[in-house]
Amino acid sequence: AFWERFLRPGDPWRQQVHTFYQGGRFVLLRVLLPAWAITYYLKYHVRKSPHGVVVTNPRIFPGDRILETGEIMPPLKDEHHRHH
Repeated sequence: AFWERFLRPGDPWRQQVHTFYQGGRFVLLRVLLPAWAITYYLKYHVRKSPHGVVVTNPRIFPGDRILETGEIMPPLKDEHHRHH
């Protein structure tokens, strides 16, 4: 009855499912996988600085001169907390 008509070979829904499967397979194997592999190789094997490494400026101490402005950092004020 229903299942015999539903599972007949050559129905349009079977062709649509097959077309969708072939398109998805093409995109996955020919586009996404190679793009991921190239990105992975460039990111972890070619670039000089590894991913996640943050380059920070050195700390500024009293008496240091700021190169861009020429300003000299004033000495820190002594704070007396009187707890020692």
